Amino acid sequence: MLRRISERASGFAKNSILRSSRFHGESLDSSVSPVLIPGVHVFHCQDAVGIVAKLSDCIAAKGGNILGYDVFVPENNNVFYSRSEFIFDPVKWSRKQIDEDFQTIAQTFGAMNSVVRVPSIDPKYKIALLLSKQDHCLVEMLHRWQDGKLPVDISCVISNHERASNTHVMRFLERHGIPYHYVSTSKENKREDEILDLVKDTDFLVLARYMQILSGNFLKGYGKDVINIHHGLLPSFKGGNPAKQAFDAGVKLIGATSHFVTEELDSGPIIEQMVESVSHRDNLRSFVQKSEDLEKKCLTKAIKSYCELRVLPYGTNKTVVF
Repeated sequence: MLRRISERASGFAKNSILRSSRFHGESLDSSVSPVLIPGVHVFHCQDAVGIVAKLSDCIAAKGGNILGYDVFVPENNNVFYSRSEFIFDPVKWSRKQIDEDFQTIAQTFGAMNSVVRVPSIDPKYKIALLLSKQDHCLVEMLHRWQDGKLPVDISCVISNHERASNTHVMRFLERHGIPYHYVSTSKENKREDEILDLVKDTDFLVLARYMQILSGNFLKGYGKDVINIHHGLLPSFKGGNPAKQAFDAGVKLIGATSHFVTEELDSGPIIEQMVESVSHRDNLRSFVQKSEDLEKKCLTKAIKSYCELRVLPYGTNKTVVF
């Protein structure tokens, strides 16, 4: 059950300005005001009376205005999720004080998660990209990153396949100073310790069509989120050449799934899914092209949502995506 803020408006302080939720789904930027800058806050705790009032009072008390607010309280499950977008004057409300004020509320309600991001002040998330032979997801992410549409810093690209120095990808990486690490792997030696050393300073990892299974030891050793793109709607065709399997089976709908990586293969919490119709008029080439386009879009949208604090864990194997 999704509860919009209007349903709990009685808890708001009178001096808190609630604006339309027209900003939902859009990136926060500093064009809202020449003085006020945007921030976002997500909150997850046991449901209780007065949470929305406390959060809105916190923002209003420092002269901030709420631009958009989403609340989710699952039916028959006593938990509370929220995501707020707000603007504030950094002179009146320092970045450090913002964290302290929301942390006080988090302690009051015993929150499992309370995170603030101010895009114009906070460092971008630092990520590493892992891939195998296919370049389409990598190329999409690099171009979006170059255009400023992907709010991350790419620390390095790691692959278990070597690439010639004169290729488009390698020239792009060299031009932008992004290291490329070729780490040859085998069934006997996946060289996970070397990969862990290369990614130890990142905030999360992206598997951009990395056709290797990460072990439980790797995931525990890394200790942070890993996002994967899967070539279909889970569960789907498994094994080698899944596009041809689906093509030969005459499917009418193909898809892509972006999800968190867990020890159980292709079973992690789902972040984003997309679908595309296919028909008897598609040949294998157009079929594969549609599939790759879905993978690119699905992965980049999932990463953007993650960086904008739209993704929260829900239960044991689900997500809330605002």
